[in-house]
Amino acid sequence: MKKKIILIGACSLLLCGCGKIPKLSNGDEAVVQFKDGQMISVNELYEKIKNSYGLNTLIDMIDKHIYENEIADKMEDAKSFAQAFIDQLKQSVDNDEEQLLYAIQQYYGYPSVEAMQDALYMNYLQNEAINKYVSDNISEKELKDYYENSVYPNMTISHILITPEVTDDMSDEDKEAAEKEAQDKANDIIKELNKAKKDKKDINEVFASLAKENSQDDGTKDKGGDLGEINIGSLSGAYDELVSEASKLKDGEYASKYVTTEAGYHIILKTKTGEKETYENSVEAMKEDITNQKLENNSSLAVEAIQYYRKEYELDIIDDELDSQYGKYMNNLINSAKQQDSSN
Repeated sequence: MKKKIILIGACSLLLCGCGKIPKLSNGDEAVVQFKDGQMISVNELYEKIKNSYGLNTLIDMIDKHIYENEIADKMEDAKSFAQAFIDQLKQSVDNDEEQLLYAIQQYYGYPSVEAMQDALYMNYLQNEAINKYVSDNISEKELKDYYENSVYPNMTISHILITPEVTDDMSDEDKEAAEKEAQDKANDIIKELNKAKKDKKDINEVFASLAKENSQDDGTKDKGGDLGEINIGSLSGAYDELVSEASKLKDGEYASKYVTTEAGYHIILKTKTGEKETYENSVEAMKEDITNQKLENNSSLAVEAIQYYRKEYELDIIDDELDSQYGKYMNNLINSAKQQDSSN
């Protein structure tokens, strides 16, 4: 029985495929026909769609063609990213299909799961293509300057963390007072280090003792504040500032001012400097860092990348109306990026 149904379905498709397409008196093909003989033509449908959301659909189709050719090696990653996002969303609603669709429509503005998945896929590809454009245009001078000034050897660092006792229900005045109290405490610890230095005491021992007494980093205080051998990216991004500041110190030297991060106020001591990675082995990581920095501070660069790819593929929108819409869309995109850059 099942096989017969499949065959009947296949025959029905074949019959539909072989049927004549009705045409209007002017020769246009019709997509809808009514019993009174009136029809809706393909051209009417096209014009309606074009003036409603045709440009967005066209841009998606253009970019899909370009990026799937330009960065074909990233397609599987893009699919995996989109699927993982949808799977995570499913888990958040206990795999309830109705709740999933509701969330996608109400909170993300997509009509279906498939539409959102396609958008995630395209966003991933576009981001990768933009990153590739920026990375490919980094000069040798930029790389060498970055290596000289921003690539650090591994460093063994200790710290004393003072965290302000701030809560969400505090008034602004109370929050400021709590911040001031933490800052004063950090400065007092630095004064004790200064005194120990003047008295020619062992700074490592004094620092370790002060860390055990005062540090609010429970993971390191009993080790004298020892963070171990770290570099940029070794710990959370909040600690990258510590590495940057420690790079200015000599071994056995502590910073004369506290370092502020989202975790609080840090007094730091560099105990040992390791070897710096070679330039050749640092190139790819440097390109990634420089690319991220450039895009973070320059929205116009992303638009420049999009324009570059479309120009490289000799994009030519033949429909005059859509071409005009596209021109306005690009002008708005460029102006929006410039305004964002000027406000940063």
